[in-house]
Amino acid sequence: MADGRNFVPRLNGSQASDSLAERISERLRGRGIHYAWVMLGITFLTMLATSATMGMAGVLMRPLQSQFGWDSGAISGAMAMRLVLYGLTGPFAAAMMLRYGLRRAVCAALFCITLGLLLITRMNGLWQLYIFWGLFVGVGTGMTAIVLGATVANNWFGRRRGMALGIVATAAASGAIGFVPISAWLAEHIGWRLSVAPPIVLCSLAFVLVALLARDHPSELGLPAYGEVVVTLPPVRRTGVARLSFDALRRALPTRSFAVLIGGFAVCGFTTNGLIQTHFIPLLQDHGITEAAAAGVFAMMAMFDFAGAIGAGYLTDRYDPRKLLLLYYVVRAIVLLLLPFSGFSGWQLALFGAFYGLVWIAPVPPTIRLTSESFGAAQGSLVFGWLFAGHQLGSAVAALGAGIVHDALGTYTPSFLLGGALCLVAGATALLLPRDGRPLADAVSDAAVLVRPAGLPLVAPLAGD
Repeated sequence: MADGRNFVPRLNGSQASDSLAERISERLRGRGIHYAWVMLGITFLTMLATSATMGMAGVLMRPLQSQFGWDSGAISGAMAMRLVLYGLTGPFAAAMMLRYGLRRAVCAALFCITLGLLLITRMNGLWQLYIFWGLFVGVGTGMTAIVLGATVANNWFGRRRGMALGIVATAAASGAIGFVPISAWLAEHIGWRLSVAPPIVLCSLAFVLVALLARDHPSELGLPAYGEVVVTLPPVRRTGVARLSFDALRRALPTRSFAVLIGGFAVCGFTTNGLIQTHFIPLLQDHGITEAAAAGVFAMMAMFDFAGAIGAGYLTDRYDPRKLLLLYYVVRAIVLLLLPFSGFSGWQLALFGAFYGLVWIAPVPPTIRLTSESFGAAQGSLVFGWLFAGHQLGSAVAALGAGIVHDALGTYTPSFLLGGALCLVAGATALLLPRDGRPLADAVSDAAVLVRPAGLPLVAPLAGD
């Protein structure tokens, strides 16, 4: 394999830096490995920490009721506030990463999450739950959610983007699912205040790695995106964060693609973060299943979610994403509609965990691909931020609504039936999307492209395909 390392220019004209990231990049390049995979690993850990934090909602519900005497509706209000801010932060998170840089934005977000979790352990009033969990954790997790994964995939991957999205998408659900058993065990045997320790440890580790190793764009290391052969400079963004976000919304809002995508993604949030993540453990406890045993079903979901997300990324690179969305939502609808009428036996819950895990995060890669096809890579992350806001508004409606319905009727059955029906609608409307997206913006038009030396590749092809 030809060695193109000597042909990579320094973008700012300076001599080679002795920064840790550049030293690691040089070593990896010598072995034919692109630094994009390091960024993907850092992003995976960051989103895993975010997801583990989000999974605390179901773990905290009953202990807070028991200790403070708050009812489901009051606690669900704080959970819903967190979900609303988690979603509404998305469009501005993408703009902040463009305007101020990914590393600064993510470090600030991880600090906010950690601070909120620490303060929760000292609270003694309901209003504090709304501030520490709803506000601090809501804003912080919104900055480090799937919008971060979409931004990293768009910036660092020219090829294998669907696979990269599938990998980071596993973190968006696996943390919430996989770390629930640990936190639930701590809550049941030691106390709910210590149950927040796992996400605090993850957030702290992610903060250190982001601060030391993360870079905003491959051009900072003199690299092209993975699979590309020319280095491109990111566009200079002097526009304010709010204007960047709302300009993207203004351009997308009149289109049919945006209406279909945000409607489907709102249903996705309604049936995952809002319904299952917040109320699944209380549902099983209503049927005499212990918190630890219920968390075990989440662990099974985590295992199947990993396979489902990776598979969704692989399939998104190869098949019509509209038909994939139809398949995923129909499967989700079937298991949601059947669950309330099951006997909640071990094998029935195992089947539910397996099938729901497979489609938990699966709609994300095809949704991101359809967004990029419809609105162009330059606007794709910003538009996806607004789709994510719709996702979390759907989550908030389910988190709050299911709690209120349970207080009034003593059952979660109506909420699960509504979730299943909405999934059928979301799957059907996905087929209304255009077969071939027509980009509204050219990603290359506002990026400076470095011209390679005559007759020579700017960067040699890298291994890892």
